[in-house]
Amino acid sequence: MNRRTFVAGISRGCLALPVLAGVGMLGGNGCAGRPGANLRVIGIVDDAEGSLGRTEGPVAVDVRLEDRLCRAGDEGRLVAFEQPATGGGCGPALPVQLMGFPGVGVARVAWRIPPGAAGERRFLLGEVGRAPAARMSIRIDAASGQHQIMEAGKSVLRYNHSTVEPGKVLDAVSADNKKYAVARSDYIHPLWGPNGEELTRDWSPDHPHHRGIYWAWPEVDWRGKRGDLHALQMVFSRPWGRCRTLGGPLFAEIDAENTWVWESGEEIVYERAIIRAWNQTVHGRLLDLEFHFSAIGERVLLARRGTDKYGGLSLRFAGVQGQQIYKHDPKADGNPGQSWADLSGTFPGATSGAGVTILQKSSNPYHPGDWIEYPELNWLQPTFPAAETRYALEPGRPLLLRYRLWIHAGWTPSERDGGDHWRSANSLFCPAARA
Repeated sequence: MNRRTFVAGISRGCLALPVLAGVGMLGGNGCAGRPGANLRVIGIVDDAEGSLGRTEGPVAVDVRLEDRLCRAGDEGRLVAFEQPATGGGCGPALPVQLMGFPGVGVARVAWRIPPGAAGERRFLLGEVGRAPAARMSIRIDAASGQHQIMEAGKSVLRYNHSTVEPGKVLDAVSADNKKYAVARSDYIHPLWGPNGEELTRDWSPDHPHHRGIYWAWPEVDWRGKRGDLHALQMVFSRPWGRCRTLGGPLFAEIDAENTWVWESGEEIVYERAIIRAWNQTVHGRLLDLEFHFSAIGERVLLARRGTDKYGGLSLRFAGVQGQQIYKHDPKADGNPGQSWADLSGTFPGATSGAGVTILQKSSNPYHPGDWIEYPELNWLQPTFPAAETRYALEPGRPLLLRYRLWIHAGWTPSERDGGDHWRSANSLFCPAARA
């Protein structure tokens, strides 16, 4: 399969979108005095626990926009006002950010749900005269080619799209481990915490192939041969094609294309990695990870080490004092679909605790994946595929895996907070707007 046919083109601009008639524009409501007279009504249903409001979680809605609102979105002037169920004035203007165009004449818009009651909530999509500050941005290092997400001038994470060479790291690696200290690409490091501390580790002398946050499998079978994408043996992820970036008031996004290359130079898998960091709130920061994989030309098999150990989304944390690893038992609350785990402690350079909660999306195949931990290595991961399974990547049949990381201050979150964030993570993309 041609790699280019795998990625649907995403236009970031509104200007070519035609004017749409009959889109339910309202006037005379409680927000008539707000900047921008035209308003679009959108209904959002929060769950019985009010998880979206409790976490101020983001939602993304596909909606047809009148040309004026579409242009406002393109210019960063699109906002949402909540309409109280009992009438009266609207709530404050909530920044709205465009995420793209999934269909002809349909825009995907995102905003955060403010605290409020569970159940149905109504929002009015409108415009303001001046765009809010674009707090989330991406800085590209001209020398290294790496992409760094920033919020108001502070570092959030670095995505290493270009190849990183070991350099002087080899001096600290034992002779037995030198074969694993090889060039790598396509991973996140550092990930910074709520107080600027580094949460991840790269180039550790004990396991030099561990590289912050990465997605790789130790058993990759192709044409009867076995490579190790995890330990960087025989097969490697390398940058290919475009690396799109998008910033704004709510999130910054990196959309990168890579290919898995066999040591002979043949490309065997096309990969698209989408990394979306949301702005930090009192609850912490959310990081959404979305991975698309498709075999190029021939079947490729993916498996965990020995088919029952580690493999998939991998997180190697920095050395942490007082480390606590907590894995939610989905059977404890009678909800077998809820799957999340957390690693917390005091990270190097910090004086207070912080942690990362990993939330698996229920749409992932074989959900929920097993949790694998190696406390002595500050390691925690949700595995893919299921134990004793070799997942077949077929040409033309992409695999989609999605996860959310919740980066928070303090130590292990409560069951309620973890559950709220899991439900919020699985509510990001809502059905078409209900007007």
